[in-house]
Amino acid sequence: MKSDEPSSPAQTRILDGKAIAAQVRVEVAAGVSRLKNQGITPGLAVVLVGDDPASQVYVRSKTRACEEVGVVHFDHRLPATIPQAELESLIDRLNDDPRVHGVLLQLPLPTGLDAGAVLRRLDPRKDVDGLLAENVGRLWNGEPRFVPCTPLGVMRLLHEAGTPIAGAHAVVIGRSQLVGKPVAALLLNEHATVTMCHSRTQGLDAIVAAADIVVAALGKPQRIVGAWIKKGATVIDVGINRLPDGRLVGDVDFDSAVLRAATITPVPGGVGPLTIAMLLANTLRAAENTSEPR
Repeated sequence: MKSDEPSSPAQTRILDGKAIAAQVRVEVAAGVSRLKNQGITPGLAVVLVGDDPASQVYVRSKTRACEEVGVVHFDHRLPATIPQAELESLIDRLNDDPRVHGVLLQLPLPTGLDAGAVLRRLDPRKDVDGLLAENVGRLWNGEPRFVPCTPLGVMRLLHEAGTPIAGAHAVVIGRSQLVGKPVAALLLNEHATVTMCHSRTQGLDAIVAAADIVVAALGKPQRIVGAWIKKGATVIDVGINRLPDGRLVGDVDFDSAVLRAATITPVPGGVGPLTIAMLLANTLRAAENTSEPR
């Protein structure tokens, strides 16, 4: 077979995000058990403001995941009408609560509340979402404390796939604070050559065609087509988009990309399951670092 010819789906490794997430949870549960033997029970506080249905579903999933691995969860469900000062006061109390090692503020907040001001109140040692400027700076400095959960999941998938990162050309499509930028930093920290692309990038097809690793987080359904994928590349699809017919698809056209990639994640069932698993891992890390100076 010539190197520019497509492979068959049978030759492509499809990464099972659910199975890898289950393994992460086993590892976290073991770490939680070890800490409990030392008298420390990891605790996660989840703050949900308003009644957004998607956020409610996500918070329930996080709660179940905590119970599965032995993390204590403290749920704070608040009305959308809560005053800004009252919400910030809650964050102050969680900062001072020794039972709480991690705090997760479910975003977005309802209209009228300043999420940035609330987050800036949070103790960086409890920022298990890795959103605060101090933790972002640590990541880019190569000394991460907490890494946002989805990017951490992306890296776990790459490691599980055995994808060589050092020296590889990685193309990250999407520049969000939650995914694109942290993924780029993590890849750079592991010595990849990283090209950042976004909605205004010109010649995206040629850039993708040169990539050994493609991380798609653009939020555009099936924007990346298989003909762009370099033969033998690893493709990590972070996107999740619902089509008019109800189907969930990623930012990559899976059916065509699977014919060229050596390794690829499906949607759903790829990156998604890793996000909550990595939240648990960050909570464990926060509990392990309880004595870290502020």
